[in-house]
Amino acid sequence: MNQTRCCSNYTRSQLLREAAAQAGSGLPQIESGMPDPAGTGLTRRRFLAGASGLALAIYGASKLPISLFEEGIANAAQSDRVIVSIFLDGGADAMSLLAPTGHPRYYDLRPNLAIGPDAGTAFTEDPSLRWHPAAAGLSQLHSEGKVTVLPAIGYDSPNQSHFTSRHFWEVGELDTNGTTGWMGRYLDLVGSETNPLQGLSLTGTLSPALATANNPVAAVDGITDYSLWSWVDEPISDEMFRSFKRMGQFTSDSPALKQSRRAISSTNSVRETLESFDEFTSPVEYPDAQLGMQLSGLAALLGAGMPLHCVSVDADGSYDTHSDQATEFESGIKATCDSVLAFQRDLEARGLQDRVLIEMWSEFGRRPEENGSAGTDHGAAGTAFIIGSKASGQMVGEFPGLTNLDEDDNLRHTSDFRSMYCSLLEQWLGQDAGPIIPGAAKLVRPQLVRV
Repeated sequence: MNQTRCCSNYTRSQLLREAAAQAGSGLPQIESGMPDPAGTGLTRRRFLAGASGLALAIYGASKLPISLFEEGIANAAQSDRVIVSIFLDGGADAMSLLAPTGHPRYYDLRPNLAIGPDAGTAFTEDPSLRWHPAAAGLSQLHSEGKVTVLPAIGYDSPNQSHFTSRHFWEVGELDTNGTTGWMGRYLDLVGSETNPLQGLSLTGTLSPALATANNPVAAVDGITDYSLWSWVDEPISDEMFRSFKRMGQFTSDSPALKQSRRAISSTNSVRETLESFDEFTSPVEYPDAQLGMQLSGLAALLGAGMPLHCVSVDADGSYDTHSDQATEFESGIKATCDSVLAFQRDLEARGLQDRVLIEMWSEFGRRPEENGSAGTDHGAAGTAFIIGSKASGQMVGEFPGLTNLDEDDNLRHTSDFRSMYCSLLEQWLGQDAGPIIPGAAKLVRPQLVRV
């Protein structure tokens, strides 16, 4: 019998993650031993006018006067470097993205899923690998020296649970008890308590990697054609939002009312900041894909000088490809890589290419050997990419080969995701990784950024 396309573990994990991000008031026991997502329990510090149906949340309370949120957004530095995290959800197959066509065992392990020896384009830093034809956009940027490739990234004693492995990547440590994200801790250290746009989650809920302990960050469904959902139409909705603004100006000695007032005011402030981007013109054409829509709006925000610093967004596609992998993988990777190429060209057209760096990752790779359902099962080492004009453009770690698999017959990792974070923090964001990544002193620092 064929396996389902997405494993039940993955589906249950997604339900738990949504429950944590949206409810925050206790978690269902869906799978024993799974860690809580970073940011769980932020409800007590969460600015959210949920009862009114506002599709925007500000996480991280502040005791400052409400007016300072608007001033914080207006006055925040606009020249900061920006990091954009793009997540390939479900465990993207490294051996499809960069196929080891020059390794004889490849065709034995993958008699049905292997691409031909002349398919795609050769990976210049290791000719035994070839880019998947659907990844042509990423291959193009790599040929321009704008992609740093980590062909076998992971960690010791790899966990093959979607939820747990993703949690490790999000919190930046191998700790199931981690409660803040690696970018969230960075923003707590160097960020502002008055600028919720410094950390922007474009996934509709708080991205755990952005979960902070103190400073505010924002979550929106999207920037392109941005609006707040309402159960009433214009002109009633216009008056409703004006009422929210007035409500945010009320004074009260009640702690509960103060919290509600901050919620409504800060939410409305960011709504007014973003709603002007419901119509804009991009200097380049984007593919008709969800990620393309998100990145085109992000480029418009950056072009307008919005004080963004850390951004999280999901790639197109679902990569838990236990069955029918060839079709599922190709469509998602093409949409994702074409969107990333368009975003880079957009930044270049706006003169912003030296300010933005992309980190593209997945929670693990797939097994080298295909299964009996035209797919692959959970593996260990995967791929990650650092993309942008300031990327070093040099491969980090080698492809480990197919003759020396680990004890579970999976690819061995040749670089550690926490080392990647240390390098991004220090080489790109200019911040010592020590206070942010546990055990940073023992981790190597690969050169990810162009000197």
